[in-house]
Amino acid sequence: MSNGVEMVVKSAKTVREAHDYTGTAPFSASNKQKRAYSVRTKTLLSDWAAGAAIPVAVIVLWQLGGSAGWISPEFLPAPWSILSAFAGLAASGELLHHLGVSIGRAGLGYVIGGVLGLLFGVLTGLFRKAEYLLDPSVQVLRLVPHLAIAPLIILWFGFGEVSKVAIILSGAFFPLYINTFMGIRSVDNKLFEVARVLGFGPLQKLHRLILPAALPGILLGLRLSMAVAWIGLVVAELIGSSSGVGFLINEAKQNSNTEVIFVGIIIFAIVGKLIDSLFRVIERKLLHWRDSYQG
Repeated sequence: MSNGVEMVVKSAKTVREAHDYTGTAPFSASNKQKRAYSVRTKTLLSDWAAGAAIPVAVIVLWQLGGSAGWISPEFLPAPWSILSAFAGLAASGELLHHLGVSIGRAGLGYVIGGVLGLLFGVLTGLFRKAEYLLDPSVQVLRLVPHLAIAPLIILWFGFGEVSKVAIILSGAFFPLYINTFMGIRSVDNKLFEVARVLGFGPLQKLHRLILPAALPGILLGLRLSMAVAWIGLVVAELIGSSSGVGFLINEAKQNSNTEVIFVGIIIFAIVGKLIDSLFRVIERKLLHWRDSYQG
């Protein structure tokens, strides 16, 4: 009789445990995920608030100083005046037109310079003879500033689009070249031994081992190249242009319109930051497998 009671008790306990496992555990896991998501969201909002504290305080003090007449509007126009100029340019469609032209130029120069930098970086990274032949010349050219080479490019190609794209691509080339070269050279030698054991051919070795291992360096090069290309765009458009955000700044300088100059500077800063943030997201997506990657 006692054995029967024990069996009934055990059966009830088993059913209860099964119910707990199938019923409450998933809800518990779901609650944990929700709590983790809530914590991440609060942390992100807290970080954003901390990062925005100083800029907001500066803008408020800046506006108060301008409204009180402590700051000359010709020297430093108040934020509200800059916002009014921005709204006027946006309403007329002029700002969107110039921004589109600038993004198109930067994108074209970045693609051409980036492709060349990637190809040269892979070539010199894989082959010592190519490194001895090409790298010294590339390193010398890398140290020439944009402002020094821009007049020569304009002399060669004139004030048209070709010269502007050439200035941009000359800046975009070097960061991707250097980081691709260094990324390939830092690949662990054990991977080459694995490729030899698996019987990989040159293309398989490059595609399946070398480039994935060098990906962190390549992605960093892509990000830095975009930043330098954006700076090169400013140089190209300020030297000689009939359209683009740089032209807008240059025209405002000639007309002593300080508000529009600030609008152009802020546009360059915001778009540059957005592009950099986009590349950071891409890095996090592609490098999620690295435990040490912090973004």
